[in-house]
Amino acid sequence: MAIRNILRDEDPSLKKKSRAVTEFDKRLHQLLDDMRETLIEANGLGLAAPQVGVLRRAALIVDLNIETDLLDEQIIELVNPEITASSGTQSGSEGCLSVPGIYGIVTRPDLVKVKAQDRHGKPIEIWCKDITARAACHEIDHLNGVLFTTHVERFLTEEELALLNNEDDEEDIAE
Repeated sequence: MAIRNILRDEDPSLKKKSRAVTEFDKRLHQLLDDMRETLIEANGLGLAAPQVGVLRRAALIVDLNIETDLLDEQIIELVNPEITASSGTQSGSEGCLSVPGIYGIVTRPDLVKVKAQDRHGKPIEIWCKDITARAACHEIDHLNGVLFTTHVERFLTEEELALLNNEDDEEDIAE
């Protein structure tokens, strides 16, 4: 496994639509393994193949609803994912590993059903809620060449970010 470079928002390939994965081979497995290591190193909630320079429909999301102390066990691999159902709405702060330091308020579905394949091509369906639904929508957007900044209703100021970070620190202490 290897940690890959994460492309930044000025890279034009991030705005291109990814092609479907058709071969579920060692190259795909290596890509998914490298993406997993890169995601863990970056401490993100999701990562799409285009973010590491590969225009294929593969993404990882972290499901915080899986109760474990190991981040690796919370990561879900999605190959050729598509959202087949959604309901509700949630608005909240969102950022992106490809757009470091920029956060904004984005409204996304509160619950989504994702149809995809696993690394071996086996069909899977998962329901994602809350922050995991947000991550699934965000990463699938990447596969379609869309950055979260196109959905931002309002960018957060440095003061708002500092306040959010303090709230996160307080929650960590409370746990």
